[in-house]
Amino acid sequence: MATKKLRVLVLVCSTRPNALGPGIGQWLTDTLAPTAEQLGVDLVSQTIGDLDLPFLDEEEHPSTGVHHHEHTRRWSRIVDGADGFVIVTPEYNYGMPATLKNALDYLGPEWAWKPVGFVSYGHTSAGTRAVQHAKQVVTTLRLVPLGSTVALRIADAVHGDRVDPGTRHAETAEGLLAELVRVARALAPMREREDTAAVAGPLPGSYARRLGPDDAAEVTVLQRCCWMEEALANGTLDIPALHESPDDVGAWLAEWDATGLWLDGRLLGMVRTRRDGTDLHVGRLAVAPDLQGLGVGRWLLGRAEAAGAGCARVVLSTGAASHRNIALYQRQGYASLPDGQDDGVVSLAKPLAA
Repeated sequence: MATKKLRVLVLVCSTRPNALGPGIGQWLTDTLAPTAEQLGVDLVSQTIGDLDLPFLDEEEHPSTGVHHHEHTRRWSRIVDGADGFVIVTPEYNYGMPATLKNALDYLGPEWAWKPVGFVSYGHTSAGTRAVQHAKQVVTTLRLVPLGSTVALRIADAVHGDRVDPGTRHAETAEGLLAELVRVARALAPMREREDTAAVAGPLPGSYARRLGPDDAAEVTVLQRCCWMEEALANGTLDIPALHESPDDVGAWLAEWDATGLWLDGRLLGMVRTRRDGTDLHVGRLAVAPDLQGLGVGRWLLGRAEAAGAGCARVVLSTGAASHRNIALYQRQGYASLPDGQDDGVVSLAKPLAA
């Protein structure tokens, strides 16, 4: 699971002229800015009124993810790009505003497995009945509501034309954001597994996806685990994968096409490819030591080879004394290159069908 910066959408729901919602939303983002920086969060404010969403007008069911109107596609991109939500909502007649219900109803998969917190405001109930109403809806969309909430009584939070709920509510808001971050990171494997770009892996519950610079920390750890065995087998620590920093790893992740196999937030294995003329170069094939012998390496190698359409052959290398690696490659049709051994490294190649 990548440790990238989280994107949290602060959704302001009221669309009435001169509504309190935008002011409360501004107070919230200003208050949380220092905490967000510490927690690695980008807070993005969005007012529902600025989305120009009519009452749901899509022909296809939201669960299909098929959107015909540009206003829906824009809303889909915004929600899909978020890792969690803080909804700033008033209470209307014991419930949430119709604008919020409509915005929720427009989408389906984009909401799934993301945490949502609530900042409510109102008179006697401080908007808490709107939150209870909304929780029934968001759980159906597989959003995960937080236990922490911020409930503001208008008489206590608004002084003239100034929104200032005070220290107690600011501290509660900071706690809400901290909880949201923990839940968002815990749910990240669920979100990734259901992403349309993810591919089911060879182990139950595992999935593969493309790796990027945000995954550098996990890749660095996997390399240190896997290449120590090769270092012992070859009697040398002079192996680049053992000495790369996370910044070094992030740099090559930006240049190579790399695939990682994941399960419950753990990087199980990886492989990278790059084209050079008619050759497809494969490297950094790694499988966590406790999972070796389960076919994960063969599966990853097959995924790498599948990227070689139009190439004449696949080329890879390993330590000359890494007999288990060499045996795996030979079983998959690789043969040592005549001039492919140099400084304790052996190169192998396999022709690809036209």
